[in-house]
Amino acid sequence: MMETLDIPSGERAIARCAELGRAPYSDMEGGLFRPYLGPAYRATCEKLSQWMAQAGMSTRMDAAGNLVGRYEGLVPNAPVVLLGSHIDSVRDGGFYDGMLGVILSIETVAYFARAGKRFPFALEVIGFGDEEGSRFPTGMLTSHAVAGVLKAPDPAMPDWAGTATLAGALEGFGLDVGRMHAASRKGDPVVAYVEAHIEQGPALEAEERPLGVVSAIAAQQRYSLVLRGMAGHAGTVAMALRRDALAGAAEIILAAERVGRAGTDGLVATVGSLDVVPGAANVVPGEVVMSLDVRAGTNAARDMAVAEILDIARQICRARGLEIDMTLKQDLDATPCDARLTALMEQAAGSVTGMPAPLLVSGAGHDAMIMAHLVPVSMLFIRCAGGISHNPAESVTQADTEAALRTMTTFTGLLERHFG
Repeated sequence: MMETLDIPSGERAIARCAELGRAPYSDMEGGLFRPYLGPAYRATCEKLSQWMAQAGMSTRMDAAGNLVGRYEGLVPNAPVVLLGSHIDSVRDGGFYDGMLGVILSIETVAYFARAGKRFPFALEVIGFGDEEGSRFPTGMLTSHAVAGVLKAPDPAMPDWAGTATLAGALEGFGLDVGRMHAASRKGDPVVAYVEAHIEQGPALEAEERPLGVVSAIAAQQRYSLVLRGMAGHAGTVAMALRRDALAGAAEIILAAERVGRAGTDGLVATVGSLDVVPGAANVVPGEVVMSLDVRAGTNAARDMAVAEILDIARQICRARGLEIDMTLKQDLDATPCDARLTALMEQAAGSVTGMPAPLLVSGAGHDAMIMAHLVPVSMLFIRCAGGISHNPAESVTQADTEAALRTMTTFTGLLERHFG
């Protein structure tokens, strides 16, 4: 059946990702930065809409600014299988994080459209606008909206540059921040969400496997810690009298690393952002704002590590005469992928590659973990050179991309056989 059809080449998927990695699809010179609702985001949505239309889809932008393409099923108002990933990119990111999943979803639909193949379900490709928190201080904002779990967003929420609010950015696209919840698909006949994504880790490369199947997405908590001491002249404040906020932050960073290294269940702990005030070479730092990101394969392992790190942080600050404020910024439970869909994805990947696809826990967060509040989810991982992501050095091969595309089309065929 499908094996006789002309499957689109992975070469085109790679070329399209590369095309979208430069102006006008990037908002930075000499690299890729595609923040939610920025000029590059608009240009990218227009280009993706063209490719969706060429693949036989009707297109629309939903109330949260996600791009959606629909390939109709055998009957009107058929149930929906959602395929997709995210459109936005971190600053100076790579071509494939998020975007490869969107492009592969479009190519999957194009494959069936060229063959005139329809299903008892409609296929919809969704490009989520804000997975990375690329512009506003929150992540996965738009998948929360689609899953129907979006809390009322602050219209005055400023972007990182301080030049626009969430309400203003949405208004520029003809959207209303007060109606973001209208993007919810709760009550709609959506039956599954499927996401292809680069692995963002080295496991597949180490195992010499082109593809992996995600069994679960790790639990995450992200905090903002504010340490306050006393700024003073670097030449006149005696060492014994200092309340150095940066020195305290340094101790906390090392403590987080120590806890992370001692953990199990895939535990990792990271401080990735540090803002020092006043930030002058000749002034003892009086304030530090720092991030803390803790992830693990289970909620229990994550929660134990967070509690230990925060307790150590309090002890450090008491010993150093510092004040500390701790604000939880993100709290995501561990998300198991659907067992039935996972088995079908394993079967599809194995039939395409001729070898078992390893089951992996994703340490990175994905829109799939939010969509699991709405429907069963499945994820396919694609080998990424060196496990590098969020970096211009992101790289995939044509052969692996073609294998991923064949797996997506095969999976869709298997889903049809098991549908209902």
